[in-house]
Amino acid sequence: MNLTLRRVAEYVGGRLDGAADDVLAVGYSIDSRTIEPGQLFFAIRGPRFDGHDFLGAAAAGGAAGAVVAADSGASEPGLPCIRVDSTTRALEALARAVRMKWGRGVIGVTGSVGKTTTKEMIAALLGLRYSVLRSRGNFNNELGLPLSLLGVGDRHDLAVLEMGMSAAGEIRKLAGIALPNEGVITNVNPVHLEFFSSIDGIAAAKAELLEGLAPDKRAYLNGDDPRVRAMADGFDGEVVTWGTRPDATFRLTRVEDRGLDGTAFTVRHQGRDMDFTSPLPGVHNVSNAAAAIGVAITHGVEWDLVCAGVGGFSAAGMRGVVRRYADGFVVVDDSYNSNPAALKEMMRFVGGLPGFRRRILVAGEMLELGAESPRLHAECGAAAHEAGFDLIFGIQGDARALIEGALRHGADPESLVFAGSAEEAGALLIGALQEGDVILIKGSRGVGLEKVADALNRSFSRVVC
Repeated sequence: MNLTLRRVAEYVGGRLDGAADDVLAVGYSIDSRTIEPGQLFFAIRGPRFDGHDFLGAAAAGGAAGAVVAADSGASEPGLPCIRVDSTTRALEALARAVRMKWGRGVIGVTGSVGKTTTKEMIAALLGLRYSVLRSRGNFNNELGLPLSLLGVGDRHDLAVLEMGMSAAGEIRKLAGIALPNEGVITNVNPVHLEFFSSIDGIAAAKAELLEGLAPDKRAYLNGDDPRVRAMADGFDGEVVTWGTRPDATFRLTRVEDRGLDGTAFTVRHQGRDMDFTSPLPGVHNVSNAAAAIGVAITHGVEWDLVCAGVGGFSAAGMRGVVRRYADGFVVVDDSYNSNPAALKEMMRFVGGLPGFRRRILVAGEMLELGAESPRLHAECGAAAHEAGFDLIFGIQGDARALIEGALRHGADPESLVFAGSAEEAGALLIGALQEGDVILIKGSRGVGLEKVADALNRSFSRVVC
């Protein structure tokens, strides 16, 4: 939404320096490296950087102005500045003001696993009938969500925003900015245990999304997850569920795993059965698709459009992307992030793929698991061996416990490799690959396992299908 600097200053409670009242901001940024002409730059202070150090770069990039902390004294010749108490709070305040001015429907999406994929699916299906603003990538925190929301404009009918968290209260805060009237909760799993004493605590934090819904509220809940299903109790809005249970609003009555070619499934709604095929591999993606189907149909998108839309889904980068190589091996790149439940699901999927000579796991450390981290990694190591992986790489930190867990459950010591970094793992993997291998790459974002995938792309030729 384009706003004058004067109006921005009013919304954020700031003081505008100079005679720049009518200067128009045509976008918003916190990164001076990628700022575009006419955008308003927010000088965010972080633990490893201070945006006030980059006002010159923002001005050189054509910024319309900058939002700066009043106590910084920062300025740049020719760059109008709005001075505020906190640039982060100003960004949040502006996003909330824009959302209220826009005034249309916002759908919040959260969950332990699959929220980015589900958000993309929902936006894609709603986009068959409406103009939809969606979160950029995984812009789902106190900086990313406001930046996404500031992209809304009169042309948009709906917004679909991902909401992430690592501690209690964070989703409540995000909901207070975005003011969603609908919420989608995919599942609750043991993630971020560094900040929670139990899975029930994680469930309570996810449920903050429902507590923050605006009037005319609607909740979309995974009926197959008991903690998510229980969130319907006491909720005073409309509840739409999906899953395999007989009472699900959108009931999955058939699921067919077609390996790397995707899935086929049937959804029953109000006595009607509709068959779908999706190119996304793994039955876990069927639940994500069912959530998106439920949102789209509830919003009046026609069944035939939804069916075609599901058939056109594509995996987001590093989230289950299948790559085939001329040397005769296949990579399932799920390197964007990881947690125990998601890793076990992907191991079951890849372990069950037919037609491969060997199955190789490249598993990065799973972060933010707290004191339970060694045990959970060891459980995943045992599960990797049970799933039939012939070669297991553990990368960084507590991934050593994953290797030890596989060893204790009977894995051949010669099949187990621990590497201290993604770069080391990539070099070792390249030397071990053979024709007929299928490789799963998965780890927490901080481990940087995309470097393993990049090493493979540099060393081998891909087959374009």
